[in-house]
Amino acid sequence: MPRIWSQTIEAHRDAVRAATLDATAALVAERGLTGVTMSQIAKDTGIGRATLYKYFPDVGSILRAWHDRQVDHHLQELLRIRDEATGAAERLEAVLTAYAQMIFHRRHHDGDLAGQLHTGEHVAAAHQRLRDFLGDLIDDAAAAGTVRRDVPATELALYCLHALTAASGLDEPEALHRLVKTILTALGPMASTGWTTDKAEDTDAWRPTG
Repeated sequence: MPRIWSQTIEAHRDAVRAATLDATAALVAERGLTGVTMSQIAKDTGIGRATLYKYFPDVGSILRAWHDRQVDHHLQELLRIRDEATGAAERLEAVLTAYAQMIFHRRHHDGDLAGQLHTGEHVAAAHQRLRDFLGDLIDDAAAAGTVRRDVPATELALYCLHALTAASGLDEPEALHRLVKTILTALGPMASTGWTTDKAEDTDAWRPTG
């Protein structure tokens, strides 16, 4: 097959796939997860049912593909935000703020669709990528002296992700910034927590100051 034909066919497949995901998301927002059929998706996408089944076996597979696309877009956006910030502490704060905004947006704009699809094996790999990504940022900030070193970065990353889920229950954007500041305070160097130790690497020797 000539290369130009191959590229055209691939572009067509990508367009059909994207249109299917968008149409399905719109239908779910209108009718709910249980109110969508393959026939309605085919109609709204403007393709035949037979063609639709060549791409997806059922509605569930379309919804998982839609969510995977959302997660990937979020990760790419976080990478962009990281690269635009200067300084380890600034990069960490910028990424935490952006992720809090994504969670807030998901609750207020994507509704039940994103919330119900945000669990399951199909997103486990994406969540691991997010934990690794955030762990690296925390490691860099710890090396710069702006994050505590008594807790492994992997554990702090997990703490951050769980704490940031509180953004889904907030009602105003200003509260997001307070949430992020609270998390950053918890991540701060041990000198600011009121605890000290006689051995820098002995985490069993922590004792309250004063």
